[in-house]
Amino acid sequence: MSINLVSDTIDKTDIKALCEWLDSPGMDVPQLTKGPITPIFEKKFSKWLGTDNSVFVNSGSSAILLGLAALKFGGILKNDKIVVPDLSWATDVSSPLLLGMDTYLVDCNLTDLSADLEHLEQLFKEEEPAAFVLVSVLGLVPNMEKITKLCDKYDVILIEDTCESMGSEFQGEKLGTFGAMSFFSMYFGHHISTIEGGMVSTSVKGINDLLLMMRSHGWDRDLSEESASKLAKENGVSEFDRLFSFYLPGLNVRATDLQAVIGLRQVDKIDGFAKTRNDNFQHYNERLANSNSLIKPTQRDGDFVSSFCYPVLLDKRDECVAELRANDIMCRPLIAGALSKSPMWKKFGGYQPANYNADAIHRKGFYVPNHQGMTTKDVDKISDIILNY
Repeated sequence: MSINLVSDTIDKTDIKALCEWLDSPGMDVPQLTKGPITPIFEKKFSKWLGTDNSVFVNSGSSAILLGLAALKFGGILKNDKIVVPDLSWATDVSSPLLLGMDTYLVDCNLTDLSADLEHLEQLFKEEEPAAFVLVSVLGLVPNMEKITKLCDKYDVILIEDTCESMGSEFQGEKLGTFGAMSFFSMYFGHHISTIEGGMVSTSVKGINDLLLMMRSHGWDRDLSEESASKLAKENGVSEFDRLFSFYLPGLNVRATDLQAVIGLRQVDKIDGFAKTRNDNFQHYNERLANSNSLIKPTQRDGDFVSSFCYPVLLDKRDECVAELRANDIMCRPLIAGALSKSPMWKKFGGYQPANYNADAIHRKGFYVPNHQGMTTKDVDKISDIILNY
């Protein structure tokens, strides 16, 4: 039997509840586009996370683009310089490039795979960036105390990409609550799914208003009446013209109420799924403690790893991957390797950094399955193969 990288979090009961909503008594067809269910879902997710606000969008990648665009066009950034991890996802890098930002790639460490703090501080000193996108890789927990202190010291806005770490905690506080905003993915196979979908969460009201406007073309329809009226008055917009007045260069990255209905049920599953992922993570650590992997991911006292797949770094990567695949075990490069090695960066990035740890990840790294549908026997089967190398 094959072991897939991910498993669907949407089950038959979710589909049944969705069908019941679609066939709600007293109405022909409920509103399927973004409507009254979306803010209910946003509030429920915010309550679970511990932020004041969340904005539901059509993907985690759209969340990143929207969040960075809100900072740029909202006049919040002191300059157009931003630091992003070399070990990240394509849209962590492509989004600032699309926005015309000067993008600098920071190396990763080989402990939790987030930013190498010495290199990060070097970039903060030399480039004086306005913002830093911290990626918590595969649910592993960065040292948030040191990172927040560095950002405070150098006046850098901290942004969290928590697309792979929903439910992970640093010293009892959920990742996604430390920065000015955080991004989550709700794509198939992530911690929860709304089919496609993503979320931007923040406790900064000014940022939230920017997100709400720019999610939908740049208009004010999702703002509170107080905020919308103030904006219209400041810009000399009449009551008649308000519905189709645009205050910022906006996007259209809305999700749908159909997805929000699914999301409402998914939020209730996060903690249970995270516990299973953590149990598997701990079992991987026990089984692979004496492996030849060059990374030994751990969980600090007081932290919680809501693991999204398990990272391995082997000199004999290709041989191990071949055996895993021969045994119907799915695996893939560690996220996408180093983004500095991608054709996209080489063509549009502007410089080639010497990020040694990210380069090692690119050549030797891969990850194996960990999800809520796995058992300890699955972990044992995978671990037995890795131990051969």
